[in-house]
Amino acid sequence: MTVRRLAAEGLGAALLLAAIVGSGIMAANLSSDVGVQLLLNMLSTISALGVLIWTLGPISGAHFNPAVTLVAAVRREVAPLEAGGYMVAQVMGAFLGVGLANLMFELPVWEASTNERAGPGTLLGEVVATAGLLWVIGALTRTGRGHLGPLLVPAWIGSAFIFTSSTSFANPAVTIGRAFTDTFTGIAPADVAPFIAAQLVGATIGALLTEAFHPRRDRVPEPLDLPDPVHLSKEPS
Repeated sequence: MTVRRLAAEGLGAALLLAAIVGSGIMAANLSSDVGVQLLLNMLSTISALGVLIWTLGPISGAHFNPAVTLVAAVRREVAPLEAGGYMVAQVMGAFLGVGLANLMFELPVWEASTNERAGPGTLLGEVVATAGLLWVIGALTRTGRGHLGPLLVPAWIGSAFIFTSSTSFANPAVTIGRAFTDTFTGIAPADVAPFIAAQLVGATIGALLTEAFHPRRDRVPEPLDLPDPVHLSKEPS
């Protein structure tokens, strides 16, 4: 684990949240049509995600997501200490990114959201969105196509924005961060824990789908990274 990798994870999470929240605020300012707001929010989010994966992937693996890091740790593709550091950096980055977005639009830096996102259907949407995300990442790394991550990971998230009832948070750090903006993309603090529970269920399903359809077949375990196996490198700390 290096400071450079942790910084990349924190920066990636921060800029991702700034894009999600900032574009949501801008969309609400530009249109009163919720469909247009969601579309603008989705386009900004997936564009930023693709750029962040491409630029920071060779440094940290571009997880930006505690669910992704946790699955990698369970598979022993990331050391426990590194995984813990990643998750702390991701949550801290998300918190800072939300504050940055709010400040850009002259809103309170952090403010509890009143946007309720609850119900069995919404939680099922989070399970589906997160399961698909982990499966896409697993399929990419198990088939040697990690270079397609900047295209296919945002493609899944963008699609799930529209077809899932939850609008595809699929990320515990994103969920925690969005509880601190009382804007279009916010989530009420009371709904955060159920969302994260649904995401962990989805991550488990996605990991199992990867094992079922893309087994290792006795090969050396490859890290869950995009696009290169940075966790196995000899980079000095």
